[in-house]
Amino acid sequence: MVCALKTAGGLGAIIALILLIVALLKQLIGLVSFLLFFVKIAIVVIFVAVLVMIVLAIFRDRSRKRRETEI
Repeated sequence: MVCALKTAGGLGAIIALILLIVALLKQLIGLVSFLLFFVKIAIVVIFVAVLVMIVLAIFRDRSRKRRETEI
């Protein structure tokens, strides 16, 4: 009887550890995917900002050239 209880207690502890590890890994995967989502959004925002800066530089250059030809 005592041997059976020790075995059941040991197996219960192992199963509890496995379930705890699975739960923690699930949380870790969720956190990593959340952070990757924000990194992707940041990359898109930076890309759009660079494109807007390029377009503004082109328009400034055109307007400056237009002013130079008028003078």
